[in-house]
Amino acid sequence: MTTLTLPPRVSSGISLVQLHNGLWRVVRSSGAVLGYVESFPDPRGERFRAKRLTANKRSFIGLGEFWQLQDAVDSLRFG
Repeated sequence: MTTLTLPPRVSSGISLVQLHNGLWRVVRSSGAVLGYVESFPDPRGERFRAKRLTANKRSFIGLGEFWQLQDAVDSLRFG
C-alpha cells in the first residue's frame, strides 16, 4: 500500500485531513465533514473508497471505488 504524506490536489474550499495511512477526512472550508476516503490494495493497484456518514451518523453509505484519490474526493463533493 502506498503511503501519501501530502494531500492531493483538491478543489477550492475542500481539504483533506489525513487521519492515518490510508484514511482521509474530506471537509469543506466551513469545517463541515463531507465524508471519508480510504485506500485499499487491489491486485491491479491501489484503489480508493469514498463513504459518507448517514444523517444519524451511525453508519456509512459507500459512494464507490475509484482508481484516483481525486475522483473519490470529487464523488463526495458532488455526490
